[in-house]
Amino acid sequence: MTLSPQVAAGPGRPPEHPAQRRVLAVLVVSQLVSGVGLTAGVVVGSLIAEEMLGSTGLAGLPTALFTGGSMLGALGIGRLCQAWGRRPGLGLGYAVGALGSVGVVVAVAADQVALLLPALLVYGAGTATNLLARYAGADLAAPERRGRAVSRVLLASTFGAVAGPNLVALVGGPAEDWGIPRTAAPFVLAAVGYAVAAVVLGALLRPDPLRSVRAATPPPGPAEPAYSAGPADPADPADPADQVERSRAPGLGTGLWIMLLAQLPKVALMTMTPVHLAAHGHGTGVIGLVVSLHIGAMFLPSPLSGLLVDRWGALPVAAASGVTLGAAALLAGLAPADSVPVLAVALLVAGVGWNLGLVGGTALVTAAAPPARGAATQGLADVGLAVAGCTGGLLSGPVVAAGGYGTLAAGCALVALLVALPAVRAARSARAAGAGSAPEPAPAPAGKRR
Repeated sequence: MTLSPQVAAGPGRPPEHPAQRRVLAVLVVSQLVSGVGLTAGVVVGSLIAEEMLGSTGLAGLPTALFTGGSMLGALGIGRLCQAWGRRPGLGLGYAVGALGSVGVVVAVAADQVALLLPALLVYGAGTATNLLARYAGADLAAPERRGRAVSRVLLASTFGAVAGPNLVALVGGPAEDWGIPRTAAPFVLAAVGYAVAAVVLGALLRPDPLRSVRAATPPPGPAEPAYSAGPADPADPADPADQVERSRAPGLGTGLWIMLLAQLPKVALMTMTPVHLAAHGHGTGVIGLVVSLHIGAMFLPSPLSGLLVDRWGALPVAAASGVTLGAAALLAGLAPADSVPVLAVALLVAGVGWNLGLVGGTALVTAAAPPARGAATQGLADVGLAVAGCTGGLLSGPVVAAGGYGTLAAGCALVALLVALPAVRAARSARAAGAGSAPEPAPAPAGKRR
C-alpha cells in the first residue's frame, strides 16, 4: 500500500509533513510551561485534603477528583479537537485548567471545602490537555517516527514538572504575604503555567496539525479499509497481504489495556507516598523532592521509549513496562518507612515503567485511530486513562487506612504485571502461527531413501 506523501517517506519525498518541525516546536514550548501544573495536585493535593477534611482515608480524594476532571476533560477536549482542530481544543483545555487552579487557591485560602472539590475537578482539565498534546505531536509524523514524535512532546513536560515542586519554597513566601497558605503555592504556579500554554497554542500552533492531516488524506475508496493512510496501490487494489498484516496487528483495545493498567498502580503509589512520608515525620521539602524525581522519571525516558517502540514494537515495550512497574511497587512495599532514598528510587522506577506503557499504548492507539475520527477516539482513550487514575486515587486511601502502605504496594505489583499480558499472548500466537505454517519436509530422492 502506498501512503500519502504528507505522512509517509518515499523516494524524493520528505519523511514527514513539512510543518511537523514547527508543530513539534510549538508543542514543546507549551509543554515546558504547562508541566508546572502537572505536579500541583500530586505534591500537595493529598496533604490539603488530609488537613481540610481531617481524615487519612480521604487523602486520595483530590487525586480522584482531578483525575475525574481529567476524564471529563479528555472527553470534551477530544471532541473539540475533532470538530475544530488541535489548536482551539488544546488551548481551551489549558484555559479551563488555569481557571480550576485559581479556584483551588481561593478555596484553600478561604478554607472552603465546598469550593475545593469542584475546583479540583476543573483543574483536571489541564492535566488532560497536557497528556492529549502528545497525539498532536503524532498527527503529521511519519509512521516509522510516530513513537519518537510522541516522546518529544512528553519529554517537554519534564522541565516544568520537575521544577514545579522545587519552586514551592520560592513561591510560598510571596503567597503567604498575599494571604494564600503555603500549601496552595503549587496551584498558583499551575494557574500561570496553564494560562501561558493556552496563549502559546492559540497564537502559534499554525497550521493546525489535525486539520492538516485531514486535508492531506484522501477519502478511502471502495476497496480500501477506512483506517488506511492513503489510496491503495493501483497494481493491487485489494492489497490482501497488507490487510492480513493489519488484522493481526494489535489495535485500540490492546493500546488501552496497556495504558490503563500502567496508570492505575502508578497513580495509587504516587498518591499515598507523600502521605506515607509525612506520617513518618518528613516535611514538604523532602516530599517535593521525591515527587519531582518521580515526575522526572515519568517523562525523561520518553526519547528512549519512543525509539524502542519504533524499532522493536509496542508489545515488547509493554512487557518491560509491566515488569518495571511491578518491581517498583515491590521495592516501595519492602522499603523501611523512614528510608527516603529507597522510596525515592521506587517512585523513580515506577515513573520509568509508566512511561514505557504510555508511549507504547499511545503508539498503538494512534495507529488504530483513522484521521476521520482520530481525535475523538484518542479522547476516549484518555478517558479510560483518567478512569484508571481515578480508581487508583480513590482506592489508595482506604487500602492504606485498612492494611497499610505495604498492602497497597503489593496490590499495585499484582496489577502492574497484567500490563505484560498482550505481549505474552502475542508471543504465543506468533509461536503457534509459526508452528502451524511450517512447511512439511520434502521427501528425499529415491536413491537416498533408507
